[in-house]
Amino acid sequence: IIVGPSDVGKSTLNKILSNYAIRMGWAPLVVDLDVGQGSITLPGSLAATPAEKIIHAEAGVPQDVPLVFWFGHTSPSENPNLYRALVERLAGVLDTYAGGEAGGAAAGMFINTMGWVEGLGYQLLLHSIRTLRADVVLVVGHERLYSQIAGELKGMPDPPSVVKLAKSGGVVQRDSSQRKGDRDARIKQYFYGMGAELSPVSSSMPFDQVEIWRVGGGPRAPESALPIGATSVSDPLRIARVQPSKDLVHSVLAVSYAPSEDQVLTANVAGFIHVSEVDMMNKVIKYTAPCPGPLPSKMLLKGSIKCWL
Repeated sequence: IIVGPSDVGKSTLNKILSNYAIRMGWAPLVVDLDVGQGSITLPGSLAATPAEKIIHAEAGVPQDVPLVFWFGHTSPSENPNLYRALVERLAGVLDTYAGGEAGGAAAGMFINTMGWVEGLGYQLLLHSIRTLRADVVLVVGHERLYSQIAGELKGMPDPPSVVKLAKSGGVVQRDSSQRKGDRDARIKQYFYGMGAELSPVSSSMPFDQVEIWRVGGGPRAPESALPIGATSVSDPLRIARVQPSKDLVHSVLAVSYAPSEDQVLTANVAGFIHVSEVDMMNKVIKYTAPCPGPLPSKMLLKGSIKCWL
């Protein structure tokens, strides 16, 4: 697992190490816990996929059969309890994969993480390390983080090796507007491809043929914004129905495999659509999808991510 602050080269290192394993004949799992950028699929997702082909710097990780869980926000601070729950759910599925796939456990996995390493972000990193049972922790470009993690984990029954690495050479520091631009570009790439070689389709669906849900049960302040010792009164894992409205326009919605609302938290997603218009008069949602045909499920998940395609 690779940890460190933003813009130190974590994603690039993850690709390099994965490519080394692929060239040696392995098919490691590439795991992305960075909801802020998304190296496997859209920002706002926690994802994993077996890497059998060389990962190119620009094209990114091959997405033939990714396992994707939708968090729906670009920072874990929006709902840290949901982030923890999804990491645990992802870890459980990956354990099953490693136990059932020939060579799955031996090939191992390379895990990319977010760049939030202070306070609650640090606690979420420790949770990810323990939940995914990493046996090597690579700390990039942060001396104090290395000391903290090494001290924190040495008391474990079988502590992982903690290795300190220098910040990558050609890394460019990005401000918030550049990060937002990169996220929007990532979303557009999902629908249109790297070089606009794909042709997404526009379609529509009546209000009564779809169910839109969100996790968190209403607006709530991030934990980092609450007074010291205070906790939010809302249930961060409560499922709430979202009624179609103009607020959905430009939203990215995940198409969940959940057969019913009680499985929304544990089901992975099939893909994503982009809402282009909500016709309140005729009760129709118009959207863009990456491929033609009916959606694989009527269960849609809403977060806070919007993009103008």
